[in-house]
Amino acid sequence: MLNLSHKNLDVWQKGLVLVKSVYKITDDLPNNEQFVLSSQMRRAVNSILFNISEGLSRHTKIEKIRFLDIAHSSLVELDTQFEVCKELEYFSSEELSEIAEQMNSVFAMLTNLIRKLRRDDEK
Repeated sequence: MLNLSHKNLDVWQKGLVLVKSVYKITDDLPNNEQFVLSSQMRRAVNSILFNISEGLSRHTKIEKIRFLDIAHSSLVELDTQFEVCKELEYFSSEELSEIAEQMNSVFAMLTNLIRKLRRDDEK
């Protein structure tokens, strides 16, 4: 594997932890959701991490921001998927508390990173 600097960033490391958590919790979805909701949730969480990685490897701030915005949107998508799971009573609020904390942390870090890059771009 490549020794790249983005892997040292908290947002990337917390994103990787979120990927592991989503994979673990989606194993508990009913069998009829394994190829629909579970698969979509896994794609969304992977999109978060993949777009952070790709964005931070880009050379221009505009490109970095574009990929981080996609990661941000994928996180919002994942949040909505968990809301659906709660509504369908696949998970309780208590079961989702740790993953909600992880998502909030990654969301805040992405928001701050995007804002910083936009501010730097305006200077």
